[in-house]
Amino acid sequence: MIRRNFTKLLAGTAMASAFLASPALADDMRIALVVKALGIGFFEAAAKGAEEAAAELGGVEIIYTGPTDTTAEGQIEVINSLIAQGVDAIAISANDPDALVPALKKAMDRGITVISWDSGVAPEGRQMHLNPSSNELIGNMIIKLAADHLPEGGQVAVLSATATATNQNIWIEEMNKVMGNYPGIEVVATVYGDDLADKSYREAQGLMQSYPDLDAIIAPTSVGIVAAAQAVQDAGKAGEINVTGLGLPSEMAGAIESGASKSFAIWNPIDLGYAATMIAHALATGEATAEPGASIPMGRMGEVTLDETNSGAMADPFVYDASNIDEFKSIF
Repeated sequence: MIRRNFTKLLAGTAMASAFLASPALADDMRIALVVKALGIGFFEAAAKGAEEAAAELGGVEIIYTGPTDTTAEGQIEVINSLIAQGVDAIAISANDPDALVPALKKAMDRGITVISWDSGVAPEGRQMHLNPSSNELIGNMIIKLAADHLPEGGQVAVLSATATATNQNIWIEEMNKVMGNYPGIEVVATVYGDDLADKSYREAQGLMQSYPDLDAIIAPTSVGIVAAAQAVQDAGKAGEINVTGLGLPSEMAGAIESGASKSFAIWNPIDLGYAATMIAHALATGEATAEPGASIPMGRMGEVTLDETNSGAMADPFVYDASNIDEFKSIF
């Protein structure tokens, strides 16, 4: 285990950060969980999972940090500060797959373990990537959620995060591959809300104005789906336009109740933060090596097996609707 003295984040920068653990001992392993932006419920839930893993492992401090907005520039500033601290591992959900590579290469050159999770970094900028689920399964799921409620077909639009978000772009690509399985479903537009609630809300309003016959909005982002559901409710079109995609039960319970959303899916972000932390620890301690075909332990989540790009999937997505939303909304 690499052991270094604890150094606080550099002051006077535009970066925002949060420390969820109590003050760590000087010999604790420090794993930085770097998110797209602070203040997003999905990532706050992931941080709880990271803390669970740290408590289980013992001798681990979690540094939960990220920029104030979803930009590569903000994350690069975060990464550089973590390098200056000499953390043991960085587990990052990337705002851009390529722009972060030089900074993350620098981190690896300094002996810091680097993995990406949720939204990936290009292979040269990390040791492995943890997909929340299989990209193919997610791509099929998000269109199926809309198509299941449109037996006669209809118009759907996609409200994504940023135009450079690795995960959303892959899921949309996989969705497009299976469109032949859903005859009569037409994807009329793809727009980007940059994982900002106000912009996502405006983009959803724009979709409703541009496509008066719109039947569904698919948002493969926990920020976008909530904003789109609110826009549909405010427009008086709950039950007419179905908002679906990927969201948190705690944030989507009202939309299910109002009828703005009939169903949506997500993996458990608590599990995702937990698994990413377990993987980062296994690699940083030398318990496992990131290479094609390797199986890396994830604690209670089992093991992840890496493909030829050193990527692996955690679990299948799960569908939430009126039948089970009450059970999960108090959990995450």
